[in-house]
Amino acid sequence: MELPIQEWRAHVHQKWESLTSSAFRENFSASSDLSQKFQACAAQLQPEDEKILQKLSQDKLVRKDPEAAAFYKQEGNKRFQGKKYASAAVLYSKALSHATTGSEEIAVCFANRSAALFHLGQYQVCLEDIERALDSGYPEQLVYKVLLRRAECLLQLQRPQEAAQVLRELEEKLASQHSLSSNKCQAVLVHIGNLKALETKHQSSRVTKHNPGYPIQDLVLCSQNPRICTASSAISLCLSSAKGRHLVAAEDISPGEMLVKEEAFVSVVVPEERPLPAYNVERDWDTEVGNEERHCHLCLVQAIAPVPCQGCSYAIYCSYKCKDKAWQDYHWAECVLGSVLLTLGVFANLALRATLVAGFTQVSSLVQEYHRDPKETERRNLVEIWETLHSSEDHPGKTEGHIPGCDSDGVYRSSYRAIFSLQPHSEHQTPEHHFLCGFTAAAICRKLQEAGLEAAVQGQKVPAEQCNAATTDEWSAELSDLGVAMLRHMLQLQCNTQGVYIIRATGIGCHVVESREQVRVASALFPVLSLMNHSCDPNISVSFQGRTAVVRAVKPIKETQEVSHCYGPHFSRMRVEERLQLLRSQYFFDCQCRACLEQQESEVKCSLPFCCVHCRAPLQGKDVLHCTCAACRFTTDRSHLMFRLQDIRLRVSRAQELLTAGNTEQAILQLEDCRGEGRSFLSPEHTVLAHIEDCLAQAHAACANWSAAAKHLQCSIQSVEALHGSSSVELGHELFKLAQIFFNGCFLTDAVRTIVRAEHILVLHYGPQHEMVQELQEMKACLAELPGVKAVLKGDVS
Repeated sequence: MELPIQEWRAHVHQKWESLTSSAFRENFSASSDLSQKFQACAAQLQPEDEKILQKLSQDKLVRKDPEAAAFYKQEGNKRFQGKKYASAAVLYSKALSHATTGSEEIAVCFANRSAALFHLGQYQVCLEDIERALDSGYPEQLVYKVLLRRAECLLQLQRPQEAAQVLRELEEKLASQHSLSSNKCQAVLVHIGNLKALETKHQSSRVTKHNPGYPIQDLVLCSQNPRICTASSAISLCLSSAKGRHLVAAEDISPGEMLVKEEAFVSVVVPEERPLPAYNVERDWDTEVGNEERHCHLCLVQAIAPVPCQGCSYAIYCSYKCKDKAWQDYHWAECVLGSVLLTLGVFANLALRATLVAGFTQVSSLVQEYHRDPKETERRNLVEIWETLHSSEDHPGKTEGHIPGCDSDGVYRSSYRAIFSLQPHSEHQTPEHHFLCGFTAAAICRKLQEAGLEAAVQGQKVPAEQCNAATTDEWSAELSDLGVAMLRHMLQLQCNTQGVYIIRATGIGCHVVESREQVRVASALFPVLSLMNHSCDPNISVSFQGRTAVVRAVKPIKETQEVSHCYGPHFSRMRVEERLQLLRSQYFFDCQCRACLEQQESEVKCSLPFCCVHCRAPLQGKDVLHCTCAACRFTTDRSHLMFRLQDIRLRVSRAQELLTAGNTEQAILQLEDCRGEGRSFLSPEHTVLAHIEDCLAQAHAACANWSAAAKHLQCSIQSVEALHGSSSVELGHELFKLAQIFFNGCFLTDAVRTIVRAEHILVLHYGPQHEMVQELQEMKACLAELPGVKAVLKGDVS
């Protein structure tokens, strides 16, 4: 949902087509001034367009709804009674999002969620929810429940003195109040006595971490770059006519070195692509959970017990601190526009949020600088860039002079100026796309005006509920500047937005060996990250801790060598023609990286994914494939093999469903049948064969057949390593699963060797704080004292 929903895009397209006969399109297409383009789009925005947007936005349920709150609380109670505590916690969170401010439902749902969290072992978060319940006016006659739970949590967290204090307070409350029946009061006193016994014996259960996701660690760069904020001094910012702004190594860099640690200037959670409940249909509320309900909308960490926005049912946060900061920075304006922004897509939301975070004084200043006199700005920039390029010729890798985006002191910071200086590539994008972005920006400005936020646009941040709706159709200069800035940002985002990814369990497989996948949870703008050029075979890896991007070298980088990032098309995951086409269409350049040049030269020799059914030699050709073996004359239609391949994929998908449902034996039989057929016509390294072996490993692990599971996974690992490389993150994930299998099967030597290898690769890509790395370290610590293991860890055993 980066772009607006299809219905809005279709409406704007129809609007654009209706302007064919007028001079508007010709003038609009010829203009290079974004200020003029925005004004032209704003002039085309009519009341009927606003009505259409309003109608489309009504399908997005973002307002508070007491009926929805009651429904989700009831569903949460059902799950809790069925001991499905994780599901119950999620449903109580949904109820909290819909509950109106000041209602009793808020306190009750916080308390109910605390009970679910207690059963999940999330004791610290449980304490936080208990505090929230009490602060929200939890019914006095039920307070004993949460106080008992608070004491139990404190005991589990090995804080017996605090638990004793809570129990004393509860005893005093019971003695002074008579809201409970004598039988209930006696039962509570017995419970208190039992807890005191536990406190005396200092018994405590295993403590579960606060957050199921990995926490943000205070990572520090080895040495701070004086000219690039958030970067290491091991890299330099350069400018050239061929590469534009880019980063190079200022010294030799070793694999694993952290080069950049940058917090996003702005980020927006990407909602799951599933229909949200509508107001105009029969009430049937959704009980599924998407990204927008899993992650804090400010810091992006996983929120197991989120705090909802008080004004809408959409925004959630991991804490009151994040909620307050989001409101102060941008949500004071976005809250009232929630359904409109969901309709207009992530790019529009990012564009608006960037301007709100920057503040309108800075926005207006940069719009005036860049767009009020574009010819003078262009002339000045060309002079400065020429002087910088001239100085860099004598000092390669150490550019002096002005580089666009730097502040007046010559430092490139993660600032709004750096964001504004990112290239919009206007000349490469179609006039109709310009019109879509400008028209969408104008619609947002009009909605801000209707909500009475124009005074806030001019610098005075006023809560939305205190604003009066506008009655004039006139646009202020400040609102126009906001629209120009949003148009520029929406054009920039196609090439400069960065996906924020996490590794999430798919739910497929047994509890020991579970598949994981990379999931995009947000789109963000990182000014320093945006300086890196693309390579299909990059020398760095980017991982995320919340909304903080961490860049690490994954290969040795020599001094003056360019630091390169992969924009998506990687040489091991996509054929060269597909990569070139994608990069040309989305990023407007022809990739000249070494991987592309080498693969284009050797493309004729590259084997295709199919092999001969007789001699196993690779097949080549387009529509008709022929065996590359001179002694074999086998030919076949590509379409026939593609049909067989698709059929195998469908059958593997069904086998995974059987595995998830617990029908392990049937799943194994179906997977073995797919593997046998696949081997008859697919190349040995084909990803489908590797995937089948991976699924077979999961199925055998579910039966505790560790030896068979390891055998199948090792087959998958051979294919993955051949395809992606010996230090690839894909290989690290497969080795992580193999380490789990060896560990659970008590294959000690194999387990230690695999743990060490997996840890090395995953640390390279994710750093030592990642949950997968920490789990490997825990397994290694368990094995460290066993006979024969120390020698393996010291490298004495090969």
